[in-house]
Amino acid sequence: MPKPAGAASSDAPISDWDNIRFLRACRREAVDATPVWLMRQAGRYMKEYREIRNKVPFIELCKRPDLAAEVAVFAVERIGADAAILFSDILLILQPMGMDLEYAKGDGPILHNPVRSAKDIDRLREIDSSESLSFVFEAVRMTRNTLKPDMPLIGFCGAPFTLASYMIEGGGSRNFDNTKTLMYRDPGAWNALMGRLVRALTCYLNGQIEAGAQAVQIFDSWVGCLGPEDYRKFVLPHSRALIEGIAPGVPVIHFGTGTGTFLEEFREAGGSVIGVDFRVGLGTAWDDLGEVAIQGNLDPCVLFAEPSYISGRAEDILRGARGRPGHIFNLGHGILPGTPVDNVKFLIDVVHEWKAED
Repeated sequence: MPKPAGAASSDAPISDWDNIRFLRACRREAVDATPVWLMRQAGRYMKEYREIRNKVPFIELCKRPDLAAEVAVFAVERIGADAAILFSDILLILQPMGMDLEYAKGDGPILHNPVRSAKDIDRLREIDSSESLSFVFEAVRMTRNTLKPDMPLIGFCGAPFTLASYMIEGGGSRNFDNTKTLMYRDPGAWNALMGRLVRALTCYLNGQIEAGAQAVQIFDSWVGCLGPEDYRKFVLPHSRALIEGIAPGVPVIHFGTGTGTFLEEFREAGGSVIGVDFRVGLGTAWDDLGEVAIQGNLDPCVLFAEPSYISGRAEDILRGARGRPGHIFNLGHGILPGTPVDNVKFLIDVVHEWKAED
C-alpha cells in the first residue's frame, strides 16, 4: 500500500477543529457541503487492503498500530471522505476481560467460552484498558499523526448490548435466544454484565479521545433484535450510562441497526448524532428524532448499481434532510466486499456537490 499523500508529522499544527465540516455538522451548525464518511471505508473492497490481508491475519492487523494507521489513512485519502475512522474491531476489548476470541476464516468471530450464567459473569476480569489495549491507543496516535492536520479521526467501540450478545451467544445468532433467556430469567446477572461492559467501554473510549480522536461512534449492530419495551428496560439505562461517561464536548455518534421501531428511546439513551440504518427513511427518522444531528443512510447495495442510480438514491436522502443542519451522510451499514471503489468515490462527489433546493 503506497504511503498516504497527506502524511503529517507529529509536530504538525493543530487544526482549528471548530471550523471542520464534519464536526460542525455533529454540532448542528451550518456547513458549506454535507459531510460524508462511510462505515468500513477501510476494508476488503480496496485492492490495497486485500493485499495486506493476504500477508497479515486480521487480528495481527488490528494489533499492529503501524498497519492499522496505514490502512485507515490510505482509505480516507483514496475516497475523499470528510473523516477517518480508527481501524480496529469492536470485539478486541473482550479478550482482556477473559473471553477466548478467535477470528475463524469464513465463519466470523467465535467466542469459545460463552457467558451463560451469573457464575460465568463473575469470572470476567475488570480491565485497565491503558495496559491491555495500549496497541489501540497507539494506533489512534499514529493515525492522528499521519492524517492531514484538518482531517478528524473517529474512534469507536461496540455498544454494551451488542458486546453482551456476542459474549452470550458465542458468535452470530438469528434469534438471540441465549441473550434473551439471560435477560428474562436473571435480570440481576444481565445488569451485572452490562455494568462491567459500561465501565470498560467508558475508559476505552476516553482513552481513544486522549490519544487523539476528535469524535467517537458507538456501534449497536445487534440491538434491532429487541422490541421497544425490552430496549427501554434492559438496554437504555446502560447505553445512557456509557454515553454520559464520555469526555464532555466530544461528539458521540450513537448508531444502531433495526432501530426504526424505537427511535425515540434510542435517542433518549443519548448521543450528539443518531445513526440510522437503511430500513427507515432519513426524513421520517429525523422527524421522529427531533432536534438532533443524524447520520445515514444509503443501502450499501446501492453502490453496486450504475452511477445514475447511485446519484438518484443519494439525492433522495439528501432531499429528505430538507436542508436541516446536522446531517452527516453515511451508509445504513458498512461498505460490502466487492463494492467498486470508483462508485464509492462517485457517491462522495455527489454528496459534496449537492445543493439543497430553495
